Amino acid sequence: MRINAFLHESPMFAVSRAARSFEALSARSLAADDLTFLEGLVLAALFFESPQPVKPSQLSATFHTSRGNVSHCVSSLEAKELLQRRIDPEDARVILLTLKPQGKRAALRVIAAFDALQRSFEKQTGKAALRAMLATLARLEALHGEG
Repeated sequence: MRINAFLHESPMFAVSRAARSFEALSARSLAADDLTFLEGLVLAALFFESPQPVKPSQLSATFHTSRGNVSHCVSSLEAKELLQRRIDPEDARVILLTLKPQGKRAALRVIAAFDALQRSFEKQTGKAALRAMLATLARLEALHGEG
């Protein structure tokens, strides 16, 4: 198609294409636990924050996603019996999230999968190239704030 020349030189489409590719790769890595990438991130975050409970708003801010996305994710993880919600005893308007024992085991598998992906990326491209790519992506993301 005639648009191919434009697509091959467009960072916007390259990032989009890479994101779709990464989604597919992460889905394969997390398939054994039937988790999405965001669900995996939530489990890992709760694991690393343990024993402190985490508020959904903290997850939303940390992962730069909507509260609605986090809410759907939390509902899914709760249905899978990997985490539990409870009301904050100091503020009844706030929900606190903690991992259940099976959630901790799933989180360890997720963290191992993320580590394996990271090692694979580093092996294929090199640590310096990954750092440079992250810096470039951060600059491109900052453009969003200027518009």
